[in-house]
Amino acid sequence: MTAEDAAPAAATPARSVLVARAPERGAGLASLLRDRGLEVVVAPVIERAPADDLAPLDDAVRGLARGAFVWAVVTSVNAVDALADAAARTGTSLAGAPVRWAAVGPATTRALAAAAVTTDLVPDKDATAAGLVAAFPDPAVTDPETPAVLLPLGDLARPTLDEGLADRGWVPHVVTAYRTVRHELPADVAARARAGGFDVVVVSSGSVARELAAQAGTGTPVVAIGGPSADAAREAGLRVAAVADHPTDDALAAAVATALAADPTATDPTTSTKEHP
Repeated sequence: MTAEDAAPAAATPARSVLVARAPERGAGLASLLRDRGLEVVVAPVIERAPADDLAPLDDAVRGLARGAFVWAVVTSVNAVDALADAAARTGTSLAGAPVRWAAVGPATTRALAAAAVTTDLVPDKDATAAGLVAAFPDPAVTDPETPAVLLPLGDLARPTLDEGLADRGWVPHVVTAYRTVRHELPADVAARARAGGFDVVVVSSGSVARELAAQAGTGTPVVAIGGPSADAAREAGLRVAAVADHPTDDALAAAVATALAADPTATDPTTSTKEHP
């Protein structure tokens, strides 16, 4: 046997994934990806900031407490956090409000549950604003003559929910619950992304996709959490390698595996033996 025959084979480098989320929001997905043998970097490109004027949100939460709305429709964990902050400022209780609650998906439902709020409506499959509109009931004869719905949204939200519910006969009351602001990637992470140092990037909203393109360029393919995020990514010039079937960490991890498996240079992430701390 020659020395060349005896030399150990070179280890295959682990595939690398950038999860463009805050560490506390990206921890679960990062753990699943590392279990698949992937190198994972978690770093946000956006963050939540309070609305410029908190008075409208505070007034809306007081309205919830006195029964001014038939429904409250929540489309993000950030909106739940903003509502909870407003309830604390105004001395009211979200859980005690005489209102029905709708949530866009499982993460928002869990956030409402953490605030002791029971969710009455969640779309079965389409965890988007359009899915919420499709799943929403028409006003009932027992509802008030002016059936008001509270929509606590981010400042960059599109009018899909507002317009869709209005078309169904509801009276939407849109209030800015929070602002979406830029969060700078660490310089080394941004440089690595621009140099093609990640195999894929996970994006969890249209705002993330747009900011990723601005900060890290459009060279790295992305895995999107859903259809609207994928559409925004394409509009920003990003290539969408896969879209998660559901807005969950398990579905995102599966979509990442699909994206990497479709790359002819990829190793199968489910068979890697690389150990991670």
